Amino acid sequence: MSIQIITDSASDIVNSDREDITVLPMTITFNGTEYLDGINLSHREFYEKLIENQELPTTSQITPFAFEEAIRQAVEKGKDALIITMSSKLSGTYQSACIAALEFPEKVHVVDSENVTIGEHVLVEYALTLAGQGMDAASIAAKLDEVKKNIRLIALLDTLEYLKKGGRIGKATALAGSILSIKPVIAIEEGEVAFLGQARGSRQGNNFLAQRVKECGIDFHMPHLLGYTGLSDALLQKYINDSTDLWKDELDSLAVSTVGGTIGTHVGPGAIAVAFFAQNK
Repeated sequence: MSIQIITDSASDIVNSDREDITVLPMTITFNGTEYLDGINLSHREFYEKLIENQELPTTSQITPFAFEEAIRQAVEKGKDALIITMSSKLSGTYQSACIAALEFPEKVHVVDSENVTIGEHVLVEYALTLAGQGMDAASIAAKLDEVKKNIRLIALLDTLEYLKKGGRIGKATALAGSILSIKPVIAIEEGEVAFLGQARGSRQGNNFLAQRVKECGIDFHMPHLLGYTGLSDALLQKYINDSTDLWKDELDSLAVSTVGGTIGTHVGPGAIAVAFFAQNK
């Protein structure tokens, strides 16, 4: 039995030409105008609008109906459906998938990635690998639930401005952070955003990020990915150059993805992120 993997656009999987994966778009609203993430709003267009607008956009979860339609298309082709969603603690999208799955008993398996953006992306990549090895959907879902606890998503923010706009920090804290060039370091832990610490300036920030990655240890046999927000990858390339020792003995090149609106709304442009499966559990 072949498998159709269905995920949401919060995984930031773009321009995939694989027939065995379906990416359902989140809805992003700017000033009352709705856009479908990755359909009529590219990541670049999202950041252009984010920079131009004073107010933050809003994002909406994927509906049960959208999942139901995607599942039906898979089932009609004789496939089982494996759904991988962003963290249920950050969105109701997982619940929507579970509701849709009730209409197709024994044909659908739903996995809460407990992650988002490139952290969710690497779990989807691992699922595709297991499917390619001939594993059935139920077994893949069970394996994903086992290994997802090992995923580490760690990010360095370039600005506090968007955390201020979103009401997560006060104006005084944002102003002080700007004056002192404070770079917060965040992670996804147990499905939620957690603050790991802060550094002054990009160099200290890169060192902080690299140190946290080194402490976890990267399992290079598993999917791993770098990501960045905004219109330029310049800060990410600087981080790659500053942290060459982490990769040089294992890889010839690093896979890089843009990070879209689901997380970009809250962290703004200039953030860089690393997602991988940890060796040190």
